[in-house]
Amino acid sequence: MKFKYHTNINPTDSLFSTDSLNSFLRLFKETINDEKIGFFHLTDDQNHLEKSKEIYSKHKDKKYFVQIGIGGSALGPQMLIDALGKDSSTQFIYLDNTDADYVYDEMAKINPKETLFYVVSKSGSTAETMASFAICRQALIESGVSESEFKNYFVFCTDPVKSDLRDLAIDQGFDALDIPSNIGGRFSVLTAVGLLPALFAGIDIDKLFEGANSIKENLMSDDLDVNELTKAAAQISHLLVRQGINQTILMPYSSKLKSFSNWFVQLWGESLGKYSQELKQHIGLTPIPAYGATDQHSQMQLFMEGVNDKLLFLIEVKNKSHDYKLDNTIGKSSASKLNGYTINQLIEAQLYGTIEALKERERNVIHITIDNNDEYNMGRMVLFFESLTAIMGHYLRINPFNQPGVELGKKYAFEYLSKLQE
Repeated sequence: MKFKYHTNINPTDSLFSTDSLNSFLRLFKETINDEKIGFFHLTDDQNHLEKSKEIYSKHKDKKYFVQIGIGGSALGPQMLIDALGKDSSTQFIYLDNTDADYVYDEMAKINPKETLFYVVSKSGSTAETMASFAICRQALIESGVSESEFKNYFVFCTDPVKSDLRDLAIDQGFDALDIPSNIGGRFSVLTAVGLLPALFAGIDIDKLFEGANSIKENLMSDDLDVNELTKAAAQISHLLVRQGINQTILMPYSSKLKSFSNWFVQLWGESLGKYSQELKQHIGLTPIPAYGATDQHSQMQLFMEGVNDKLLFLIEVKNKSHDYKLDNTIGKSSASKLNGYTINQLIEAQLYGTIEALKERERNVIHITIDNNDEYNMGRMVLFFESLTAIMGHYLRINPFNQPGVELGKKYAFEYLSKLQE
């Protein structure tokens, strides 16, 4: 990953002082070494890979793979499969919402007898997940599968210690993979949550881990000139505190990385939108998903000339697996000017043209380049953005690992549901 910063900052600001950067780097290191926070050292443990491969080998002949989960229990796996999925005989379905019409349409695509249902919930009691679990159980029964055979169709992924799903797995003999107790859902893509579906999509999960591990030295480096984590965090913090830049756009120039933006939205929004007890104020960095070049013809007008309250992460994939020559005999000047170029050169020109236009409008851009859209680079990007989220929690004086607003909504949802039976 290579970084270029096109931001309107004052490099002599106190947030960029050596003492300040070292202080936040120290806090980040304390965080990732806290036994209650497990995302950073997750990929040091090869058991996650081996256990996922073991379960995959038992069920690999299934034609359909249904991911039953919500939030991080679905966004991460879908992101991996959209970005990296190879030609596969497995069809993927995501039951990630309690919309009956959507569930009906998705269930109509499968034959339950040829399906592996992957039920993912850290707590093992998520209402949306349990609802879909119940629907899938009924679908199997209606297909003639007895409950005694369910262990051949369901795999659970949940907390290894305390969970309703864990209890069911023990009582009824279901296979169950672990979401480590010290890893929250939005940080779980490199656990079995994402690893098992990745295997069904032909993704090399060893390379995911290799990529994540390869960037750790940079993220922890005491050399502040090379540590991209501290540089990016200080820039974002400066733009928020000094200029009110409180919206963050993630815009990869790759259709395959469109879901990566959606994954980032949950990670960033659920982690960093909080009430700071220390600062006595509500604070946050609103995430906005986009992808190029498509959104140059929609949201970019807002980004370019709307209120200047946004930072854009633009992600470039340097080498694509395929290309097309644009030579043609269409006979119109709009087509003729494409002669001699390829479609990859066109999207590259669109990216760099956009960067120049944003700079001219004094908009703030962090340009990230990866060599290839592959497992190795995906592992690096995942750990970078997870780490950036964690260190931003220190800058914003909030806890990036809880979600009290989400829990409050759950409380009122169950209160409303109980009233429906009165």
